[in-house]
Amino acid sequence: MRIGINRRNLLASLGLFGTIPHLVWAEDYIDIDWKDLVPEGQSVIPPMLQGLIDHDQAPLTSQQPISSGVRTDWNGQIVRLPGFIVPIDYSGTGVTAFILVPFVGACVHVPPPPANQLVFVTTEKPYQSSGLFEAVNVIGMFGVSSMSTQLADISYALSADLIEPF
Repeated sequence: MRIGINRRNLLASLGLFGTIPHLVWAEDYIDIDWKDLVPEGQSVIPPMLQGLIDHDQAPLTSQQPISSGVRTDWNGQIVRLPGFIVPIDYSGTGVTAFILVPFVGACVHVPPPPANQLVFVTTEKPYQSSGLFEAVNVIGMFGVSSMSTQLADISYALSADLIEPF
């Protein structure tokens, strides 16, 4: 008995298998929010209070509030976090490194939030940002990573696999 393989069915099946990893990956992340980055029992500085700091005095970086610590719950996990882009590095016309901030104006127009409310994002594939403070969702490997930039001290890092408009 000869078993025949229908070429069209085989090609259609292979095409379907090519989409399965994307479907599985799309569901394989943890949604976190900015309040999730602050240790339990600590408060987040509301964006409306950020504007109460005098902008005519010292540089904004010197007005960054002290961080109340970090959370390690999502170290090494794939997460999705919404926020706004403050570009740091470009490749061509795309952003390859940026600070993800919880509200518009953070780190540029108002003093930066505490370090535990900032995430340094890097991506191998440059993201074609539509401009300063674009709202995005970032999905990728998350972890605690203390660093300093000219704009602020940062407590977290995220290696982006996917950046999409919010």
